[in-house]
Amino acid sequence: MTARVLIVDDHPLTREALGSLLAANGFDVAGQAGGALEAIELAERLRPGLIVLDLTMPDMDGLEALPRLRDAAPEAEIVVLTASEDDGNLLAAIRGGAAGYLLKSEPPERIVGFLRGVTRGEVALSGQVARRLLEQVREGDRGASAVPESIAAALSARELEVLLLLDQHLGTEEIAKRLIISEHTVRSHVKSLLAKLGVSSRREALEKLGSARG
Repeated sequence: MTARVLIVDDHPLTREALGSLLAANGFDVAGQAGGALEAIELAERLRPGLIVLDLTMPDMDGLEALPRLRDAAPEAEIVVLTASEDDGNLLAAIRGGAAGYLLKSEPPERIVGFLRGVTRGEVALSGQVARRLLEQVREGDRGASAVPESIAAALSARELEVLLLLDQHLGTEEIAKRLIISEHTVRSHVKSLLAKLGVSSRREALEKLGSARG
């Protein structure tokens, strides 16, 4: 059965090149979107079986869009295709239910092969990404374990990452660069985690984190 694909990337040239590549290899390219909000609308309307998602978009971080795309098209497998080799993005994508995490530096034929595998129920991970994920598992995901369960359970994976970076005394701009998201998105995550922790400032959030650690 031919897989219906939705391509989500803010660069028109990348969308067109990937669309042509997939169409030439038997995929049914049902639609293309240049932003997350457009992608969510198309996913709900087109009901693709596969969504190829970039992380960096002008209107919404791809990791934020991921659960909304899953809600819009529950039957779709979502594969992140990105230039980001950041471990935080990798872990957040996998935790968010992505069926794969591929780097744009992969040769085209390997991307096609990975995506075909996903349509057969396989997981798609670029080689170096798979190695880093294995290292994270072996190390027990030290970042998450540094946060007591009483706090970690209240936060999303992304909010947890932001809290840990706040704990490293990073500011909004530095966090945005580290996670490859906008400063507006960082502020939104901070506002959300403060509300969930029942505090009114970053300082109070870190004090609560310190108290929970004992």
